[in-house]
Amino acid sequence: MIPEEFKDMRPFEPEELPAAYDSLLADPMFRAVVGMVMPQIPAEALGPMMHGCKSILEFQYTFIRPLLEGVIKKCTTGLTGNFDTLGLSKEKENFTYISNHRDIVLDSGLLDMLLFAQMGLNTVEIAIGDNLLIYPWIKTLVRLNRSFIVTRKGGIREMLQSSIRLSSYMHYVIGEKKAPVWIAQREGRSKDSTDHTQESLLKMFAMGGEGTLAERLIGLNLAPLAISYEYDPCDWLKAMEFQMKRDNPDHKKSQADDLTNMKTGIFGYKGRVHFQTAECMNDFIAALPADLSKNDFYTAIAQEIDRRIYANYLLFPGNFVAIDLLQGGNTYADRYTAEERTTFEQYLAGQLQKIEMPGKDEAFLRTKILEMYANPALNQLNNKN
Repeated sequence: MIPEEFKDMRPFEPEELPAAYDSLLADPMFRAVVGMVMPQIPAEALGPMMHGCKSILEFQYTFIRPLLEGVIKKCTTGLTGNFDTLGLSKEKENFTYISNHRDIVLDSGLLDMLLFAQMGLNTVEIAIGDNLLIYPWIKTLVRLNRSFIVTRKGGIREMLQSSIRLSSYMHYVIGEKKAPVWIAQREGRSKDSTDHTQESLLKMFAMGGEGTLAERLIGLNLAPLAISYEYDPCDWLKAMEFQMKRDNPDHKKSQADDLTNMKTGIFGYKGRVHFQTAECMNDFIAALPADLSKNDFYTAIAQEIDRRIYANYLLFPGNFVAIDLLQGGNTYADRYTAEERTTFEQYLAGQLQKIEMPGKDEAFLRTKILEMYANPALNQLNNKN
């Protein structure tokens, strides 16, 4: 029996599915969105198809999997993954995948495709911020996609209570349900792809569970996951946001901006996409000196997660072209061909052309996009030194 305190944040249970389906079917916006992204489903067939799904896994198989298969086919040149470091099996899959964050929707969705569609394992429970739940139907839909809600607004006391509840729920999923979890290493995407783990996230992890700080984190089976996209369809949107914040420090994205980012991220071209796990963090955490201060304890773990993510990036020619274009040299010319350099430069020009804004600073925007592609390679190279 799932504790009552998690009722409003957790994925739906099987007996709750019919009511959730009915609430979606009653929402005109949801039906319109389904009509756009899944036109092959007749409007009159949607209700019976949904009510025919008796579990979240069946719902994901019926509705989410075809959508993701279409995205993989049309918007990538291949999705690959390597999870050998974890020795995954039906009896051993309750890891907390803590990853860098490239795409609002697809990071966890493509992970599900690798685990479920290719390996026959469970889909992950997905941590998703309530700032993205712009409409009631979106909140219902993400809970049908095995998501749990992360509260990101409220006073200090409210946020503390939300963090405790979130941590307790994650420990419940890993320790009691024996199910996998996905969570980004930081709040929101890393706009410049530097990918640093927030120590505050690790502190939240340790609010739940039992035992010492180390035992609480070990209880979550933290597995660093490196996500690599050859191209980020939202790179031009991120660059534009950089300039907007430069020109107006108080600039904040609107709900419409979030929807544009979600749509662009899902349906934009991504090239090759690769997921690679590092070894579980348990041995590293257990070996930390017992006399470390709390701050040093969290810093050591955050830096090791970063190191393992950097080491497991799959780098592409464009990453090294970007470094050379930024630095004005040919230091990494052995990592790409002349044709690959030309292809990346043409891609960069095309992304910059998409940006329409007052006072467009093309040199600044170009630099920001180049940094997004250079930073993963620089982090991996520096990680080896």
